[in-house]
Amino acid sequence: MLDLAVVSGGDTPRDALEGCVTLARHAEALGYERVWYAEHHNMAAIASSATSVLIAHVAAHTESIRLGSGGIMLPNHSPLVIAEQFGTLAALHPDRIDLGLGRAPGTDQVTVRALRRAPGAAEHFPEDVLELQAYLRGKSVVPGVEAVPYAGCDVPLYILGSSLFGAQLAAELGLPFGFASHFAPDALTRAVALYRERFRPSEQMEEPYVIAGVNVIAADTDGEAEVERLKVVRARVARFLAGGRTLDDDQLDRLVASPHGQQVASMMTHTAAGSPATVRRHLEDFTRHADADELMVSPASRTAAGRLRTLGLLADALS
Repeated sequence: MLDLAVVSGGDTPRDALEGCVTLARHAEALGYERVWYAEHHNMAAIASSATSVLIAHVAAHTESIRLGSGGIMLPNHSPLVIAEQFGTLAALHPDRIDLGLGRAPGTDQVTVRALRRAPGAAEHFPEDVLELQAYLRGKSVVPGVEAVPYAGCDVPLYILGSSLFGAQLAAELGLPFGFASHFAPDALTRAVALYRERFRPSEQMEEPYVIAGVNVIAADTDGEAEVERLKVVRARVARFLAGGRTLDDDQLDRLVASPHGQQVASMMTHTAAGSPATVRRHLEDFTRHADADELMVSPASRTAAGRLRTLGLLADALS
């Protein structure tokens, strides 16, 4: 599961962060394998900006489920700092920590400057991944510098992306590849095909491994889920295009129908919405379409209760 740590209307960031604990505990009890959190900055509706801190908090309140980043935007940081953070997490919670890495800033250009992200930092992403990997394995490529604590913990790395670049890099490094098809669907099949074609075995992985993101809204009936899906699309389009204005449903629908609105709405192309049986069929079809080994589901309901309900219904459907 990908948990976006959503700050719902009327809630505080603390509410959202405690909701992450509730959702992770629920996922753990239902048998989900992992929960990931994404690094976003300057977004009032997403509370996972300090991703490693959130992982530590949730890990301290769960027992066995894997927790990780989906992802850490590595060009925003030094590889040494991320190695220290995730080495610490792995020391505290052995064999439970994943480190997914992306090269996008996770924010707008004004915030990029506030992050002190160096111009062209993304161009060094491949080298930074290798430096980070070396720190975590206790084989630093920087003379005299080790990641402390817990160098040598060998936290598994995942390359995340929404383009062919990430696919090619993951293949060359022999790492698992996660595609962000839950919000960037266009290059999914080309990226996965490229990754599988060019994959080179590595110390971490002998065979290619693909994770594909998909939004899920499950309800008792198809009609109920479709109503929620439409509301989610309206809310997402409004977040990008309404400029803070309060719009009624008719105005929102016109905004969704506009060219820019359709462009935003298309980000949710890969959304399984419906009853448990409908969602299961959709996810089976999507797994084949994406040629995926694992699905990273993003519960897309607008409320915490809706996201909990989706996880439960989905677990029942797939059991």
